[in-house]
Amino acid sequence: MERIRFHFDPRCPWCYQTSRWVRRIETLGEVEVDWGVFSLEVVNLPEGEDPRTIDARSGPILRTALALGDRKAIGRFYDAVGRRIWETAPPAAVDDLDAIRAALTEIGEEPALLDAALAEPATWDAVVTEHEALVARTRAFGVPTIVLDGGTGPAIFGPVISRLPDDEEAVELWRHTSWLVRNDNFAELKRGRANTVDLPAVAWRTAQKAR
Repeated sequence: MERIRFHFDPRCPWCYQTSRWVRRIETLGEVEVDWGVFSLEVVNLPEGEDPRTIDARSGPILRTALALGDRKAIGRFYDAVGRRIWETAPPAAVDDLDAIRAALTEIGEEPALLDAALAEPATWDAVVTEHEALVARTRAFGVPTIVLDGGTGPAIFGPVISRLPDDEEAVELWRHTSWLVRNDNFAELKRGRANTVDLPAVAWRTAQKAR
């Protein structure tokens, strides 16, 4: 069984959709997943701006995730908070503190963990440190980023998927993806996103814009 680390930012619906696929192939026995963080707001900062001084919208979730400590617990938390952001309509905002507390309660953690994480500046430093270490080692630039060998091996951005595949396709997609990641001669494969990501919150936001 392959052990991988999945780096996420809760602001990205495509990342969340890929995380659902990764959870499914873990259930099917293809992978064992650890979870890590990444900040789109940090990676998109103007050159020279100090990431440790920003007030990131995704900060409450990312800081709380690392405050949990256990990588498996981070995954459970991301699942619980991600469903509130991406699988409900109307959706919770990424910085909705009540939704974050509800997600903590769902996974059996104290909701006060959020407040403790926000009160401690070192939790944002930890997010930036993990983000920068990933970028420095793998040249990661977005999410989802999947790293093989439990977070120490080769990495890839993606796969970016619009819909959740059935079990057979999910396994096949993983086996092709992992082969490409381990092929040192492979650099990039990309095409336009013809379909929007198939998530209730995305459909709700699209309908709101159409009014």
